[in-house]
Amino acid sequence: MRQKFTPGETTTEIHHRRQAPIPLAAVLLYLAALAAFWFAAKYFDMEARIGGHLPSTFASFALLFAPYWFFGFGLDETLRQRLASSAARVLAPGVLVIPYLIFALARGEFQAFYAAILFAIPVGLAALFEFIPPQSNRLSWQDVLALAVAGFPVEFRLLAGSWPHSGLSALPKILLVDSVLYVFLVLRRLEGVGFDFPPRLRDLGVGLREWSFFAPIAIGLGMALGFIQYHSGVPPASKVLTALLITFFFVAIPEELFFRGLLQNLLEARLGRVSAWLVASVIFGLSHFNKPRPFNWRYVLLATIAGLFYGRAWRDRRRLLSSGTTHTLVDVVWSLWFR
Repeated sequence: MRQKFTPGETTTEIHHRRQAPIPLAAVLLYLAALAAFWFAAKYFDMEARIGGHLPSTFASFALLFAPYWFFGFGLDETLRQRLASSAARVLAPGVLVIPYLIFALARGEFQAFYAAILFAIPVGLAALFEFIPPQSNRLSWQDVLALAVAGFPVEFRLLAGSWPHSGLSALPKILLVDSVLYVFLVLRRLEGVGFDFPPRLRDLGVGLREWSFFAPIAIGLGMALGFIQYHSGVPPASKVLTALLITFFFVAIPEELFFRGLLQNLLEARLGRVSAWLVASVIFGLSHFNKPRPFNWRYVLLATIAGLFYGRAWRDRRRLLSSGTTHTLVDVVWSLWFR
């Protein structure tokens, strides 16, 4: 991944850090992650929930998850080296429609509208950044448009009909994550995003630290406002582990990529470090306004405060694994004991 300098690192160390992941190790870890998700699908009886066709559905997920995963191990550098022409760079993300085709054709649920949209979004964004690239590292209108194209379908569930079954709402979100990773890392070459999956002990330490700071505030204020209520009991270990896995990959990292790695990152060059942190936290809070509708001000307030701690975790070393850890712990503790 392309990263900004961190304290104490030399140029040589930065180079080695970008090139360090071994492709075979990344592949083996990817297969291990798929095995864990297969277990989760079985645990939640996903086949019954979607009316059969689990193999094709899981194949669709695995293909969408592959770019998401391998961008965390340096796929952007590989694609920049291999996609030599403008046509190749623009059309390459169009392959993201293939997982939809595998899912929909196997089930007899193909809709040309969704196929066209799922092809047009990544290719259209790629064309924008290829032919009208931003001229600086500051937030530009191209960045705003790309974030809106990726963010609004998630916020308002505009693509829910593409994988229209309970438990599959994360699949269009992953496709959009793949799209923004491609345009911002491969084409825009944005520095300091922090989408880097090889873990460091500090990631866990920073994530736990910011969670420990936020937890008393969230519990105290949440209970005072009547937003949360404590539920006693010890859930099975399998339920806790599954919640951590699903929350981390399908909620925390996508949201941290959007609000911290991209939005807060881009705003820093325009507004400064503190103002960018505050603005990104407020926007993150407002993104929770419709859960449930019409305007859940308690959720907005608590999410804004949470965003401050997520933003602190990310900017410690500009690592999404840090803020993703905090975000995951907050959501899992809330869902298991306070929802």
